[in-house]
Amino acid sequence: MAILRGMSKYESHLDMCFSALGDPTRRMILERLARGEASVSELAAPHDMALPSFLEHLKKLEAAKLITSNKQGRTRICELSPDAFTPVRDWLTEQNAIWEGRLDRFNDYINNLVQERNK
Repeated sequence: MAILRGMSKYESHLDMCFSALGDPTRRMILERLARGEASVSELAAPHDMALPSFLEHLKKLEAAKLITSNKQGRTRICELSPDAFTPVRDWLTEQNAIWEGRLDRFNDYINNLVQERNK
């Protein structure tokens, strides 16, 4: 039961990450932050939207633990969280291994069928 609770917590975080990554504006923000920290106004400049709407994007990225922000004087500075993409990468790696195994077994099955037919 404790394992299921841990998995549920992990899945919830993954859901938040994938939801955050599902929006092109948020992906653009992450791409910009991959080059280094930036102020909210700098991040918002290329986007044609009201600041409150833009702040909702930042809030979703912070909730997913993909970015962090802190106040420096009157300016809020955002940066990419260390290891921000680790949970997503780990999940995708796990899924890749599962599907490679399935495809390898399917390939073996087909090869066995062909060999049986050729006998």
